[in-house]
Amino acid sequence: MQILDARARLVLKHPWRFVLRTLRHFRANQGLLLAGAVAYYALLSIVPLLILMVIALSHVIEPQSLLATLSRYLEWLLPGQSRALVDELANFLANRGVIGWVLLASMIFFSSLAFTVLENAMSVIFVHRVAIRRRHFLVSAVLPYCYIVVLSIGLLLVTVVSGSLQALGARHVEVLGHDLSLDRVSGTLLYLLGLAGEILLLASIYLVMPVGRLSVRHALIGAVSAALLWEISRHVLVWYFATLSQVSVVYGSLTTAIVVLLSLEIAATLLLLGAQVIAEFERGGSDAPVQAEAETETETFHT
Repeated sequence: MQILDARARLVLKHPWRFVLRTLRHFRANQGLLLAGAVAYYALLSIVPLLILMVIALSHVIEPQSLLATLSRYLEWLLPGQSRALVDELANFLANRGVIGWVLLASMIFFSSLAFTVLENAMSVIFVHRVAIRRRHFLVSAVLPYCYIVVLSIGLLLVTVVSGSLQALGARHVEVLGHDLSLDRVSGTLLYLLGLAGEILLLASIYLVMPVGRLSVRHALIGAVSAALLWEISRHVLVWYFATLSQVSVVYGSLTTAIVVLLSLEIAATLLLLGAQVIAEFERGGSDAPVQAEAETETETFHT
């Protein structure tokens, strides 16, 4: 606890120095290159992943509710492009009877690619942890599929809660003789639900993907940093695509794929930047070599 307090005081005392050191180390780790790899494999994984989740959950909850929830919150990840993706999911869901074992196995394989690449990218950023211990290859092989199950459970819970909030928005209350709609309250709660879910998702990634044990406090620091940066970025993306972008003129029929890839790359960059924030906080603002960091981190683990 004293170590954490000392690190927190150091960061609060010199915040800009911490930010510059984080950006410098992120660049040294080839963060943009790693983000590009994560975004590319996320583009390959997102459709089969969503198909598997929707098909599995459609047995316990109404498919239209699932698709409505996905449409609302995919807009957070893919500004302006969620409708096209949800339409494809609806078409696939309507024809799910044609899915064979080969196609199912292919979807399971491709849905896990993004998690595998993300784990490798995390190992570059948290190299001081990898220098201490390495994860067993069987754990790395099973981890993406466990995460898919957890995401499916999360989607189920969000669908149920958002359905209740939407029902709340249709109600009216009478206050001092005035009939007031709860639609605005419902919209605010839906937004807060999405933001909380985003932070929890990011925190879970930071807790699970890096090698070794990570404190919840550190995971939340990285998650809140990445979530706030993404909230700013996605609003800028929505404004840019609605006003200034000429991407449809340049890329034509490839516009959707290009926009989705760009959004995923920005999201992946901020995700890895949040991981870099955690890594710098763990190092305590040190510019020491990896070996020295590894020795310091080993002492911290024993403490």
